[in-house]
Amino acid sequence: MTGARPRVVALVQARMGSSRLPGKVLAPVGGVPLLQAIVERVRGARTLHALVIATTERPADDAVAALAGRLGVACFRGADEDCLDRLARAARAHGADVVVRLTGDNPFVDGALVDWAVGERAAAEPPWDYVGTSRSGTFPVGISVEVVAHAALDCAWREATAPAHREHVTLWIVERPERFRVRDLVADPSDGDLRLTVDAPEDLELARRVFDHFGHRHFAWREAVAAVRVRPDWAALNRHVAQRVPDGRSR
Repeated sequence: MTGARPRVVALVQARMGSSRLPGKVLAPVGGVPLLQAIVERVRGARTLHALVIATTERPADDAVAALAGRLGVACFRGADEDCLDRLARAARAHGADVVVRLTGDNPFVDGALVDWAVGERAAAEPPWDYVGTSRSGTFPVGISVEVVAHAALDCAWREATAPAHREHVTLWIVERPERFRVRDLVADPSDGDLRLTVDAPEDLELARRVFDHFGHRHFAWREAVAAVRVRPDWAALNRHVAQRVPDGRSR
C-alpha cells in the first residue's frame, strides 16, 4: 500500500483436532476456554486492525465458530490439514496487507509482544517479509508470533506443494532467504529452555497453574516466565514433553 498504513490482521489458527490433547482449544484455563484467553490477551494490541479465528469446516469445529460468535470475533472456516490454504484465504477475505499468525494453543502470547513484532517488521526499509519469535531458540516454546507480508504468504499459497509446507504455514517462506527478507527475533535474556505451549496434558496443567497464580488473564508473558522460574516444580511438569513439529512451532 502506498501512502497508507498497511492493514494488519491477526489470524488465530485453532481447531478441535489434536492427537495428544483433543479439544484443547476449548479446555478451561483461568476460568474461560483456552482460545478465549488468547483472544482476550491479544485483542488489545494497538497495531491490529482486525482479529480473526481461522478454524476448519469440520463439524467438530462448529464449537470454535460458536465461541468466536460469543466473543464478537470474526471467524473464517477453511481447510483442515492444508493450514496454508486456510490462512491465505482468511487473509484475503479480511483484506490483510500484513498477517500476524498466532495459534490456539499458545495462551501466553500477549498484545505487547504482538505490537513489538509488528513494529520490528515495519521499522525496516523496506519492511521485512517475515519476522518471528519461533526460530531463534531464545523464546520459550509457545511464545510464538509470526508477522508476514500477505504478498509473501500468497506466494507460498500459490507455489508450495510439499505437505510440510502446506501444514506449517510459513515454512516455505523462511526456507527461501534469497527470495524473502526474513528476520528471526531474539529474546534477551534467552528463555528458550522453557515450554509455555499447550499440546499435552502436562502443558495444560502448567498453564492452569500460571493463570490461577495471577488470578486474571492480562499478565505479560515475561511475568509468566518469572513465575515459572521461581517454581522449579512447575517447570518440571512438562519438561519431558517433546515438541512434535519439526520447525519448533505448535499448530
